[in-house]
Amino acid sequence: MNILCISGSASKSSSNVKFLKAIAELLSPSHHTEVYEGLYNFPLFTPERLNEGLPETINLLRDRIINADLIIVSTPEYNHNIPAVLKNMLEWLTDSGELFGKRVLPITFTPKAPRGKYALKSLQMSLKAQKGNIISEASFYKTEVEFIDDTVILPEDVKQMFEGILLL
Repeated sequence: MNILCISGSASKSSSNVKFLKAIAELLSPSHHTEVYEGLYNFPLFTPERLNEGLPETINLLRDRIINADLIIVSTPEYNHNIPAVLKNMLEWLTDSGELFGKRVLPITFTPKAPRGKYALKSLQMSLKAQKGNIISEASFYKTEVEFIDDTVILPEDVKQMFEGILLL
């Protein structure tokens, strides 16, 4: 299975990237996984830009999405919503339809409960609007994982959950 993990964070040193890297490492022995973390490099979406030719960064991500069997989108919560960089990415994909029917797992990774619930709802609404096939959802918290240097150590129950998701 080809799995694309997308960090919705605006931060280059995001804990969401670190969390996705731990997930990718867990899944890599039996699946091809890639963590995409460059949303902060995307130009701002405007409808007029669709007529000007798409930037290469957008085309490259579109290709990755097309080739993915599963997309895991992990987002922090900013002001009770998803970060602007993630919303911007979703806007770039609206007309082209790469997410149509695509299996997607939206997750949040935030400091502690109950943060993340509004971002998760917002992300789900955008994915549903683009006809993404949401296979499940999950909220995770920094208080539930261990950090060793810049590496996230996933607890057993989180590992089992991700392994189970792949069976859906």
